[in-house]
Amino acid sequence: MSDPTALGVFGLAMVTFVAASAKMHWTSGISNLIPWALFLGSIAQIWASTIDFKKNNYFGAIVLGVYGLFWVAVSMTWAIKLGWFGPVSDADPKQFAFACFGYAIFSFFILVASLEANKVFAAILVLINILLPSLGLAIMGIKPELFNPLAAWSELLISLLGFYAAGAVFLNSYFGRTLLPLGKPLGWIRKGALPAAARLPVAPVAQV
Repeated sequence: MSDPTALGVFGLAMVTFVAASAKMHWTSGISNLIPWALFLGSIAQIWASTIDFKKNNYFGAIVLGVYGLFWVAVSMTWAIKLGWFGPVSDADPKQFAFACFGYAIFSFFILVASLEANKVFAAILVLINILLPSLGLAIMGIKPELFNPLAAWSELLISLLGFYAAGAVFLNSYFGRTLLPLGKPLGWIRKGALPAAARLPVAPVAQV
């Protein structure tokens, strides 16, 4: 069975690239963000996650599934804000901030695991752990002059690293050798005692 990682990571890269354009004030509005969030951020990642579950790729299945579902919820939040489901009188944006904080908590655990996947994925997770709390704090009105730019730049860097990671996984898998390195796992945490299904994929070609 082929490796779906490139598809899932490309979905993450694409949606964060488009969303970052709004945060960086290169574009405006959220209506045109929703299709990219639904199809690239959501469907592409969830689809890749289901394939990884079938392959017992525990890391890819959980990570792509978790962030795919995040973009489903973000899409719905934007659609509700735009009144797609009718007038809204009681929407509290701070609830989305708490969702960001919740995702930041679990993202920290994913970060720990990513250290034993490869260095590029670890860097992406470091940036995600900056993006989510920064976004939540900005929505809460806490130092938005600091956290809005921090969220914007971290999301842009996530997208750029994601494009590289997706391209590297695609080319390395297709040619059967490493053309674009992703960096070896740091090797800080021993994995030998883990059950086979829980081990992170560290094949020398794809390194995902």
